[in-house]
Amino acid sequence: MIKGLHHSAYRCRRSEETRRFYEDFLGLPLASTLDLTETKTGRTTRALHTFYRLDDGSYLTFFEVPESPFDFKMQHDFDLHIVLEVDRAVLDAMRAKAAAQGVETRGIADHGFFESIYFRDPNGYVIELCAKKLDHDTAMDPATNGAREKLHRWTENFSKSASSA
Repeated sequence: MIKGLHHSAYRCRRSEETRRFYEDFLGLPLASTLDLTETKTGRTTRALHTFYRLDDGSYLTFFEVPESPFDFKMQHDFDLHIVLEVDRAVLDAMRAKAAAQGVETRGIADHGFFESIYFRDPNGYVIELCAKKLDHDTAMDPATNGAREKLHRWTENFSKSASSA
């Protein structure tokens, strides 16, 4: 049985630049690093894996692999974004902190059962901070929110036409 998320890993351009954003700006402490010099198959490599701890005991992690090309394209919000939960007061505080430090911020966006603000990290990833609203748990309850029916309706209306295009 899956117990939870241990870590989610992403490539980064430069580990120190990434650390400044995640530790200094967002406040996630650098918990560990792995300096990898050999793969499990015995191939020589150079990679630094850094772990940033979240309050629930999970980690966001990043790999810097200087000798391995990677396309750090600008991500569209719908393509890839990392969402971190915060208390509502943190949204205002982080928005003010971002403005003071010249970090581009979008939001506060009201999504009905949660509110969010958005940043871009030094690697181009969209970072969303979200705060649950009072009706969050009700909205996320599949027994009453119609999630399967909405998915089925979407599949019937959009997925079939997209696969034939």
